[in-house]
Amino acid sequence: MERKVGTISRGIRCPIIREGDNLADITVRSVLEAAESEGFSLRDRDVIALTESIVARAQGNYASIDAIAKDVKAKLGGETIGVIFPILSRNRFAICLKGIAKGAKKIVLMLSYPSDEVGNALITYDKLDEAGINPYSDVLSLERYREVFGYGKHEFTGVDYVEYYSELIRDCGAEVEIVFANNPKAILNFTKNVLTCDIHTRARTKRILRAAGAERVCGLDDILTSSVDGSGWNEKYGLLGSNKSKEDTVKLFPKECKDLVLDIQSQILKETGKHVEVMVYGDGAFKDPQGKIWELADPVVSPAFTDGLIGTPNEVKLKYLADNDFAQLSGEALKNAISERIKDKKQNLVGDMASQGTTPRQLTDLIGSLCDLTSGSGDKGTPVVLVQGYFDNYTN
Repeated sequence: MERKVGTISRGIRCPIIREGDNLADITVRSVLEAAESEGFSLRDRDVIALTESIVARAQGNYASIDAIAKDVKAKLGGETIGVIFPILSRNRFAICLKGIAKGAKKIVLMLSYPSDEVGNALITYDKLDEAGINPYSDVLSLERYREVFGYGKHEFTGVDYVEYYSELIRDCGAEVEIVFANNPKAILNFTKNVLTCDIHTRARTKRILRAAGAERVCGLDDILTSSVDGSGWNEKYGLLGSNKSKEDTVKLFPKECKDLVLDIQSQILKETGKHVEVMVYGDGAFKDPQGKIWELADPVVSPAFTDGLIGTPNEVKLKYLADNDFAQLSGEALKNAISERIKDKKQNLVGDMASQGTTPRQLTDLIGSLCDLTSGSGDKGTPVVLVQGYFDNYTN
């Protein structure tokens, strides 16, 4: 009988992962037990994906705010530090800010506006327009910001992040001054020592600051690139991708984990004879139309994946073929014609009009987003996701 189901995404329940656990063995066992329990079989090119959280937890990749403070002080001098473009997040940035504040005498916190890099809004563009303020050129003091915009709270969290971050810095023993600007060079009117906290624009921000005369410039990716007093670290991403673990501890983004995905791939081949792909995923890469939040607060969607996940989809658009190339056909004739067109498609469809409207993104970003939505961020208990049929098409 013809298959009637395409892509299937399944959350796989696993034991609670602890530091030192053999994550490859646990993942393979959990997937195989789920297959037996639910009555499905693995196929070639299925994708097994693991959340970055359990990978970092198994690695024991944690750091205290004291370790952050020591590294910040060593790299930025420990006096007045400009901390610019942080995202507005209790989970992602607040604990890092505690460590940063403990490593300085004064923090000049420069917030981008009307929103942070990933879309968390302080105010709306409509309010900017009403006030006659140009976010591309105007630099606002805290007093001016409060005078014009008052004490707004985040739509979903109910937090006034300006006040929250200010109090957090003071509680850690540092002075604080708040500035609102979108040009990184504005911070140099306050200090020449700058920690830039943007994620996806960090390389450009560092370049602009250095060219403008900054003396010491670091990004979050430059803090905890090696162990401090036995702490965890991430050589490539530093504090980027970290999450709150406890009130004084962060869980860092996983360290090198290509060996992990290869181990899982090898074990599944040995157990089932099937060649699967494996990846580690963090945040998905999608935007919330209501809150305007771009989900991707990690530096990448996937820090490690097997080679079969390199590249982008190579697909033709069925509705384009139906409405254009085969507009005169219907029924079985249409099905057969489209099936033959798919079988005969080129290995690279770049520039082919039949591929217009297909999603031009990396496979790991697309599949990672699917997995992030499947596993959720709460209490589903499915930190492993099995995706089947992703690479199938209309002819399979």
